[in-house]
Amino acid sequence: MNIIRLILLTLLGECFALKAGAQSADISPSARVVASGPATNDYWAVEDAAAREKLPLYKIIPAAKPEELTPANGFPKRETFLTWHRSHGDNGGERYSVLDQINRQNVTNLAVAWIYHAHDGSNNLECNPIIVDGLMVGPTPGEDMVAVNAETGVEVWRFEPEGRPAFRGLVYWPATTGASERIFFCAGQYLHALDPKTGKPVAGFGEEGKTRLPGKLEGHFGAATAAPAIFGHIVVVPGFEKDVWGFDAITGELLWTFHTVPHPGEFGYDTWDRTEEYAANAWSGMAMDEVRGIAYVGTGSPKPNFIGVHHRGDNLFANCIIALDARTGKRLWHFQEIPHDIWDRDITAPPNLATITRDGKKIDVLAACTKIGDTLLLDRVTGKPIFPFRMRRAPTSTLPGEVTAPYQPDPELPEPFSTHIFTENDLTTRTPEAAEYALARFKSADTGFFQPFREARANLYLGMDGGAEWTGACIDAPTGRLYVTANHIGWMPAVFRNDEPPDDPNAPKTAGQEIFENRCAPCHGANRMGIGFAPPLRGLRHRLTEAAVVTQIRQGKNAMPANADLSVADTKALVDFLFLRDRPAQPEPPKGERPEYNTTGYPKFYDQDGYPANKPPWGTLNCLDLNTGRLLWKVPLGEYPELAAQGIKRTGSENYGGAIVTAGGLVFCAGTKDTKIRAFDKDTGQELWSAKLPWGGNAPPATYEVDGRQYVVIAATGGGHLGGPTGDAYVAFALPKKK
Repeated sequence: MNIIRLILLTLLGECFALKAGAQSADISPSARVVASGPATNDYWAVEDAAAREKLPLYKIIPAAKPEELTPANGFPKRETFLTWHRSHGDNGGERYSVLDQINRQNVTNLAVAWIYHAHDGSNNLECNPIIVDGLMVGPTPGEDMVAVNAETGVEVWRFEPEGRPAFRGLVYWPATTGASERIFFCAGQYLHALDPKTGKPVAGFGEEGKTRLPGKLEGHFGAATAAPAIFGHIVVVPGFEKDVWGFDAITGELLWTFHTVPHPGEFGYDTWDRTEEYAANAWSGMAMDEVRGIAYVGTGSPKPNFIGVHHRGDNLFANCIIALDARTGKRLWHFQEIPHDIWDRDITAPPNLATITRDGKKIDVLAACTKIGDTLLLDRVTGKPIFPFRMRRAPTSTLPGEVTAPYQPDPELPEPFSTHIFTENDLTTRTPEAAEYALARFKSADTGFFQPFREARANLYLGMDGGAEWTGACIDAPTGRLYVTANHIGWMPAVFRNDEPPDDPNAPKTAGQEIFENRCAPCHGANRMGIGFAPPLRGLRHRLTEAAVVTQIRQGKNAMPANADLSVADTKALVDFLFLRDRPAQPEPPKGERPEYNTTGYPKFYDQDGYPANKPPWGTLNCLDLNTGRLLWKVPLGEYPELAAQGIKRTGSENYGGAIVTAGGLVFCAGTKDTKIRAFDKDTGQELWSAKLPWGGNAPPATYEVDGRQYVVIAATGGGHLGGPTGDAYVAFALPKKK
């Protein structure tokens, strides 16, 4: 693309362009070089809010025309939905089953068929198991892989890899000419291939049944966490740190690499003024059109979260759905939801493939649910949106050096199943005390549509862990309805400048330090980095005058109490401590090329009793009709047992489980605070059945049939994002055997 074309794209706000000479769509919602206008070398400048306000309020990415929509090819066939050969059900990630023995009429009779205990420790599992020829295969808390008789729950084999195996998925590959059947999963630095019948490494695949992944190890996550997907004899693996790889399923040879952070000379490289090593990571998952050979990958934010001064630009391919030719790794198209993401709003859910009806015709689409409650609904071949995709003018940042994108997503259809904007009307009314507590802290935070961070001030918004999360959505294949679990919890991160020297633990305490530790440290932390809602006080001298600090100390503000009893001398001593004036002078650090910021991490917006500080529901199950883009129903998911005992029921809870849907008219999901698995009527959202698990079920269940009997199985090990006790169980449910 030449420079004249690039300038025109920026000036005209063009949102869709076809790369000349290739079937390759660049679907990007904002300008492509520097997110907020012309490049500048003044990395300490503050954005021009007045100039931003002159831009049109909305931009629209047009929907695909009827003649541009891809006709459905009739796949997957019904046989695919009789099996559960991949985590998320199949390569398309639909998590749909045609099994209907368990249905609306008899689900209340569902009972435990077996419980398997791994007996190798207790730890959180987040893997949807697979079922192959009567064996359930999945990881254990002790970081082994096991196969369990899917009818009885008796262990058949066990394999011990290096690293945590199948963190969030695995896949089965049937035998083909010249090769044996095998199960693929990632653990540590390797992609493994095991014989599903024996659990032994497959000879001839890599070295001793494993091949090295090119990505870096990222702690216990390893080099890859999500389930691979397969086209023909090519295994596609999304990397946790970044990048996507294609391997030969027979030999383990690395066939291709796609860089999610482009290298010099590659498409998208010019959307970064400086690339990051760990960014645009493909941790959330992928899907595969196993007929067309198209791999679809979702990506995370540019990193580091909340701080964008070191990577100005739209930052492709962060926050994208990327379509790749599974044969070569070549990019076919991409769709970026959020350019220059500074809020940690990854595309968290693995994409789902679906077939829907538009203008009386069946078409093949891709759906991707996101943290902010959007569902990206795109043509599977071209990447064009099915409905017009609206972008809204976004506010500018006041942080020196930050350059925000001028537009961010604000779609009308499909209807959002959650929101990311926290308003005063959302504040809790659970008790008068909780309401007062929440209001005081709300007033100390910034809120709004894609509100950028202000220095050392909490930024309150919903959706840090969804909206949708890695547990994703499921598709009712016959109807084109999507079911997705969602969180509705507030978060209050902050960004601040920290150029203060480290405290000397051997230095005698000054009068101001002692006052600080007595009065201020319980909220702001002994290291002055802030705790929860309380802002950091490091770097305070850069953002407030002495007079303003004295006034706030004595009079208080929002949630901060007044200290009117503090003497003038003690107030001065405290301010001297906060402004670094009561210790030997340190030379001011040299001004760097760009500002350096720290963050306060991920504090949740909870009330004084530890409950979300917004009104319920705090977690929901949602049904979206992809044919029309309309929400059909939304119901609370989960509750707090102690609140239910007080009569406060159906609050919903933060959840990390994910749903499956069956031809029996049921949606199953777990992952809630009350550690229950539930079944809902897929047409109405009515809860029909629930059962208490031994520990929380923090992954989607799976369903399968053995000898004419249908089962629903789930990993139930607790812990994870919700905390709480951990265990080592898989639990299977079935209807009682007929006598």
